[in-house]
Amino acid sequence: MRVLVVEDEPQLTLRLQHALEAAGFAVDTAYDGEEGLYLGETESYDAAVLDLGLPKLDGVSVLGRWREAGRALPVLVLTARNRWADKSAAFAAGADDYVTKPFEMEEVVTRLRALIRRAAGHASPEITCGPLRIDTIGGRASLDGMPVALTAQEFRILSYLAHHQGRVVGRGELVEHVYDRNADPDSNVLDVLVARIRRKLGIEVIHTLRGQGWRMDPPS
Repeated sequence: MRVLVVEDEPQLTLRLQHALEAAGFAVDTAYDGEEGLYLGETESYDAAVLDLGLPKLDGVSVLGRWREAGRALPVLVLTARNRWADKSAAFAAGADDYVTKPFEMEEVVTRLRALIRRAAGHASPEITCGPLRIDTIGGRASLDGMPVALTAQEFRILSYLAHHQGRVVGRGELVEHVYDRNADPDSNVLDVLVARIRRKLGIEVIHTLRGQGWRMDPPS
């Protein structure tokens, strides 16, 4: 899953980036509202972490303009402001959730995972596909109760397909949601990674549709 972090405090941005990457996310960052607005309108993200007190363009304005542009990505607002009026303004602009500074990094990770899961139509924190289980809180996969050893990149691919199971996910869409914007994967890297995931699972849940992409379905 790919996340945008818009925060003007460099140290906090770095801490958020490290925590989210350690949790398995691909992360892009922006340090002011104008850059955040541009990235949110032009790139594909599964969620955004957005500070309210940004230079150049405040967070509420960024969020409002994303929504006006039809960008429906879940947005977790960060705020140092304790007044309900500020939080209410963020919700009115289209925020999905918020945390108040200072906060625990684990809370941001957990809330983001919940927002992404619900946006994909999954109420339970565990997404299933036959005997395959994706623990969206812990960021783990298991098969018949046994853990599946996956790299961070493999888990991002498997998790994205699981969140959108039953639907064909094209190559371009998958690249946009499992790599950050600085990555430039080789043309066949996804094929290699998907094949490796299939070998580790040992069951047929990821189906290739030639010329279209991949679809996850429970095994027959």
